[in-house]
Amino acid sequence: MQAAYTVLILLMLVGISRLVARLIPLPLPLLQIIAGALLAWPTLGLHVALDPELFLFLFLPPLLFSDGWRMPKRDLWRFRGPILTLAVGLVLFTVVGAGLFIHWLIPSISLPVAFALAAVLSPTDAVAVSAIARDRLPSPVMLMLQGEALMNDASGLVTFKFALAAAVTGVFSLAEASVIFVLVACGGLVVGVVLSWVLGRLRGWMIARGWDDPATHVVFMLLLPFAAYVLAEQLGASGILSAVAAGMMQSWVDLLPRQTSTRLLNRSVWTLLEFAFNGLIFLLLGLQLPDIVKAVASHDLPLWSTLGARGLDVLAIFIALLVLRYVWVRSVSWLRFGVRHLRGHGHSSLDRSARSGWLLTLGGVRGAVTLAGVLSVPMMIAPGVDFPERDLLIFIAAGVILLSLITASIGLPLLLRGVVKSPDHVMKQEVQDAWKRTAEAAIRALEADDMTGSATPPDAAQAALVMEVKSRVMTEYRHQLEVFNDTKEAQALAWQMDQLERQLRLHALRAQRLELYRLSRQRQIGDDVLRQVLSELDLSEATLGVTK
Repeated sequence: MQAAYTVLILLMLVGISRLVARLIPLPLPLLQIIAGALLAWPTLGLHVALDPELFLFLFLPPLLFSDGWRMPKRDLWRFRGPILTLAVGLVLFTVVGAGLFIHWLIPSISLPVAFALAAVLSPTDAVAVSAIARDRLPSPVMLMLQGEALMNDASGLVTFKFALAAAVTGVFSLAEASVIFVLVACGGLVVGVVLSWVLGRLRGWMIARGWDDPATHVVFMLLLPFAAYVLAEQLGASGILSAVAAGMMQSWVDLLPRQTSTRLLNRSVWTLLEFAFNGLIFLLLGLQLPDIVKAVASHDLPLWSTLGARGLDVLAIFIALLVLRYVWVRSVSWLRFGVRHLRGHGHSSLDRSARSGWLLTLGGVRGAVTLAGVLSVPMMIAPGVDFPERDLLIFIAAGVILLSLITASIGLPLLLRGVVKSPDHVMKQEVQDAWKRTAEAAIRALEADDMTGSATPPDAAQAALVMEVKSRVMTEYRHQLEVFNDTKEAQALAWQMDQLERQLRLHALRAQRLELYRLSRQRQIGDDVLRQVLSELDLSEATLGVTK
């Protein structure tokens, strides 16, 4: 029962921290780390012992799957040059440069272990950056950071596994490792894509036979990242890349007909799951901080001088990571491809060289993946032989995560001062075109369909009924086309009418809901009727863009 109580307490804190973040001007990840550290304070004494392999399996696949699902694929392809240089080139550059620096700074950390630590410090966290920047980052910069975070999770952790294996076995061959890296990466991608495609075909087959219960489909999709991860690992491929590929493939497969309610439920469930898992990871980092500090300080005495020395080591490593990232960002010419798009996205006031370079540098915040990876370091390399400096590795990783969050919290708002994010006119125009085309397609379909369902001519009464209903529906679609009329006067009038109709519909829907509650309180309807009707009313209100 103690484990159940702990989970419930942590989930409650995840929700409370979101509310507190609205009152305290601190990024949500920092607040969650502080909350976890306070819980672990001796007076409260909440301790959570983490199994590294279980931690890695439970948290990474769904988070990576969700990142792959959410990433806009067209923008990912458009910024493929900068993203690849950040996600692959920068990871290798960081592993070599930071690994050599860590080994030089702390000789007790062997070179393979230093490379492993540098590899696990390479992945970035776009969710933490978004929470800090509060949607003020230029669109191209945010897209590059999102794409980098999506891909360097895989490249960094795969490199980390190779370095870790070299540290444990003492054997490493660059040529062999390069070939295995390509095979492992490609194998993971293939497994994820194939498994996601198979699940999509299975769901399509089920839906075609009327087996379209949304809860069943959502459960299948919840299990998909874990299945992709486990299957790839069993085949000797990368489970991390498999989860990412499954998410990216599923974002296409999910566009199946006759599953609107499934998509609504699925998005809600994954939004909740991603929020809870990210929050739990930062809370767990805070919970581990006292034990991490205690483990590092117990090796050497006195306490404060040891912590001071180790803290300086963490600061030096963090500065080295910043310098390496800034040098890479400024020296790689392909990154200019992404920077050129700044003016096209409403950020003409943004300096396109130095300032954008610093935004990309400070935007490389470390987060959940780094913590999950470093906690997966094994306790022992052999029976009775502890892994060398494991506590110190976790201490350094935790310190770098904290420093990157603090630095970004201070630096990004300063860099964004005076930068006004104007609307993305390209996206706005694409949305208008999409609405126009879909409304025109609906009108054409209604005009072509006689709605009789019979080869024999309908009687006059049925024909009149069909025409009346068709006219009513087509009027709504023609109104949608008027909203996107090119003249500003027509747009203003149509928008005013649309807002008035929306208010009237909301007023009617809420009156229906109140009447439904009254009928339920008076026992005139049962709970099953209440749930069914209330669900339909909520869906109708959701289509009007209301979230309360």
